[in-house]
Amino acid sequence: MPKPCDLQINIDGQQIFLLNEMVISKYCGWLKKVLNHQKRRCHVTETGIRINDFPGGSEGFELVSRFCYNNGKIQITVANVSLLHCSAVYLGMTEDVFNNNLLKQTETFLKGICCWKWNDILVSLNSCKKFYTYADGYGLLEKIICALAKIIQNSDASLLPSSPSYSSSSTSPENNSAKRFSFASKATQEKIKSTVPRKAWWFDDLATLPPNIIGKLFQTIGAYKEDNKDLIITRFLLHYLKIATQSRVVVNCRNSNEYAALAETAANGVIFVGRMTFSCRGLFSVLRILSKFGLSSGCRTELEKMIGGMLEQATLDDLLVSGHDMGIYYDVNLVIRLVRLFVDKNGSDGLSLQKLKKVGRFIDKYLREISPDQNLKISKFLGVAECLPDTARDCYDGVYKAIDIYLESHPTITFEERSRLCRCLNYSKLSFEASKDLAKNPRIPPRVAMQALISQQSKISTSDYVTDSPRMKSSHIVLFNKKANRVSFSQEKEDTRLNLDRMHWGVIELQKLRKMKGNVPKLLTRDVLLNPARTSSSPRLC
Repeated sequence: MPKPCDLQINIDGQQIFLLNEMVISKYCGWLKKVLNHQKRRCHVTETGIRINDFPGGSEGFELVSRFCYNNGKIQITVANVSLLHCSAVYLGMTEDVFNNNLLKQTETFLKGICCWKWNDILVSLNSCKKFYTYADGYGLLEKIICALAKIIQNSDASLLPSSPSYSSSSTSPENNSAKRFSFASKATQEKIKSTVPRKAWWFDDLATLPPNIIGKLFQTIGAYKEDNKDLIITRFLLHYLKIATQSRVVVNCRNSNEYAALAETAANGVIFVGRMTFSCRGLFSVLRILSKFGLSSGCRTELEKMIGGMLEQATLDDLLVSGHDMGIYYDVNLVIRLVRLFVDKNGSDGLSLQKLKKVGRFIDKYLREISPDQNLKISKFLGVAECLPDTARDCYDGVYKAIDIYLESHPTITFEERSRLCRCLNYSKLSFEASKDLAKNPRIPPRVAMQALISQQSKISTSDYVTDSPRMKSSHIVLFNKKANRVSFSQEKEDTRLNLDRMHWGVIELQKLRKMKGNVPKLLTRDVLLNPARTSSSPRLC
């Protein structure tokens, strides 16, 4: 009499099934061959088999065991049909081994997939997560995906218009091919752009699927990576990837090949429709989302070109992109690249001067925003400040304020670095009030303050005025310290207080010059009224 449990099946080293060899081998052709081979080699009655990577693990093998012990009967549902089908293929449970075997039963069930409801298809697809490789290799995944795509297509005419050959019979293995799908012409695509909703009804449902199944979906319908030319697919992917970045389940999206491929697919879709559909703010949002998935350099470059071409539409909030991956709070390198792209496209056009000035205004605001960052290097600060041409700024007061904030937030930087930081200033474009504040600012190197005062003095011409006041002598205004280049840092630090006092005196003198210049027209008018004889130089006739 045979033993009730003469066979041990070890599944993935996690669970051991004690089974009857006769019952299992009656339905499983692959196990029957393996057991016969072992018996011929070992000549033993009790055998054991270890199976690694079984479809669905111990759960899948348990379902197969139930089928065998129940005389070839089991309840097949949309939730377990995928697992049963893959297990049956793996174990060779065909008609050659036993009549009406498990493989035939699952195939019969799957023939009705064209009549499945939307939720049934989603349940079946989600069940493939644990054995994706087998479901894909056995052609099951493509069959379910085609049924899913057909429902989406029939409910949304703007998504992937099909060719006339696509019909309900396409669910058969012979017809399940991406060739059965075709895109509308470019003219049709342009026509539907304005009518495509920002979010279709099926977005949230598909967002529950893993990235490898989503990728397979778009491969099947021919909208994968550079082949993606459909706006609604692009919007779904952006929705899907945004949810992925917010999910705690996704620990490291950047190292996931499946997510990276979806990000590239979305990027190509955005690049295809271009600025006709996405605003500058929308493109910034796209870049923020896709950058978290290791976006390829080619796609990133194209997206940045699109943003750079209309950077004048951006706001300060758009520029404040996180740069945590680079060790800084903001992605300064991105802003520098975008501004340079903008200048290359608009800088040479005289009609674009207003655009340049608009960008210059919020770049100065951006500088003030990033200045307190302790990890911001001087080279990066200067990179942002100097990436715009001088014509982009009518006034450099904003740049000076940013420099002052930076110096206050970085008190330990050296004297030479302070001087280097101020090189981005155009002193002639500083307002008088800013120059006065700069001259009194103890954080500004004295030499820089002198240069700013010289620039302000050149704005006020004193050649038209004559004064006997000893305070108006130019020798009392400190213009330049000839020994500044020869003294050491310690000596210059000791003389800082004296230099600042002298510069403060210079500021007072400049203020008086400005007042005098403003009073000259009044004086002239008064002089003419009091001395009308001076108004005419013609000789007096007798």
